[in-house]
Amino acid sequence: MTRYILAAIAGIWMADGLALLAVPLLVIKRVQESLLHSPQLLRWEAVGIGLGAILIVWSGSIPYQPLWWITGSAMIIKGCFLTWGPAAWRTPLLDWCFSREAIDYRFIGLWLCMLAVLLLHALGLLHR
Repeated sequence: MTRYILAAIAGIWMADGLALLAVPLLVIKRVQESLLHSPQLLRWEAVGIGLGAILIVWSGSIPYQPLWWITGSAMIIKGCFLTWGPAAWRTPLLDWCFSREAIDYRFIGLWLCMLAVLLLHALGLLHR
């Protein structure tokens, strides 16, 4: 069961990464519009906190363990900040994130795809 949940996390990263690689400005525009219409959408970042905790706790027996601890910790910190952080700090940061160039989002997409492939490899789901 653990491997399937970790593989699902890799799948989420891969889907997000490929979307950012293919149509970065459209994805970011949709996210920005969604947040404008429903600011409470940031409460869903709590799911990221849970997935980050799962990544930290259940990655003990797979390769690249320090990478998963760092990534899980970053997921938890980001989720906590976006869920419970003060709006005076969160809003300028989100505005800055939404004003990036398409190439910046593509690099984030590459990073997410790389994490997904590394996690699938660590789980033994990718073979030669």
